[in-house]
Amino acid sequence: MGILAIRADERVKNVHFTEDTISVDLIDGRTITVPLVWYPRLLAATPQQRAKWEVCGGGYGIHWEEIDEDLSTEGMLRGSPAPKSLKS
Repeated sequence: MGILAIRADERVKNVHFTEDTISVDLIDGRTITVPLVWYPRLLAATPQQRAKWEVCGGGYGIHWEEIDEDLSTEGMLRGSPAPKSLKS
């Protein structure tokens, strides 16, 4: 077994917010914290809407049905904000 066979478990355990950040606790014990301004839908959502998240994507994603938002642990670990929307 090579070193590449050892992988951290990047599945979602919990999600919590401050006024300015979203933090995702991972199964492997790490916590990802990024600025909430990276995700405009979450920034504009009420605390009650933010609290209504569910795990998706085999445990590697987070979904908010009411605000139509999806995040992945992979994207958050890469430091990828939501893409800018095109306005007509």
